[in-house]
Amino acid sequence: MVASSTDQIEKNILLAAPRTRVWRALTDATEFGTWFRVNLEGTFSIGKSIMGKLRYPGYEHLTMEIIVEQMQAEHLFSFRWHPYAIDPKIDYSSEPTTLVEFRLKETNGGTFLTVVESGFDQLPDARRDEAFRMNSHGWGQQLENIERHVSN
Repeated sequence: MVASSTDQIEKNILLAAPRTRVWRALTDATEFGTWFRVNLEGTFSIGKSIMGKLRYPGYEHLTMEIIVEQMQAEHLFSFRWHPYAIDPKIDYSSEPTTLVEFRLKETNGGTFLTVVESGFDQLPDARRDEAFRMNSHGWGQQLENIERHVSN
C-alpha cells in the first residue's frame, strides 16, 4: 500500500517476523546498516547524531547522517535527515530535515510496519520534487530489504 501527498511519503508492509525482531532490525545500528546498506559508526541514541558511509551501488561516495528523535520500545523509531542529499559539492546543513518514522504493530501474521517520511514541503524548491520522488522509490526498496533481513 502507498499513500502520499506533496509533503509526506507513507509505505506499509506486513513482515512475517515478531515485533521484537523487527524492532531490533530498526534500532540496532549494525542491523539497520545491514539492510539499509550503510556502515553506521556508533549506536542509536535519542537526540544524538550517527553517521556512516553508504554501501548502495553508485552512492558509496556519500556519508549519511541521521539524528534520532524517538525510540518507543517496539512501537516507534524516528529520526531526522537530509533527504536525497547526494551531491557532495552541496552543503545541506542549512536546509530543513525531513522526519522518518517507523511504526510497528503486532498482528496475527507478524508485524505491520509503516514508514512515514514527512517535511518535503519545507525543502528548497529546486530539489523538493526529486527528493520526494527518489525517497518514495527508495522506501519501497528499503521495505523489501528489511523484509528479507528479518526473514533470515
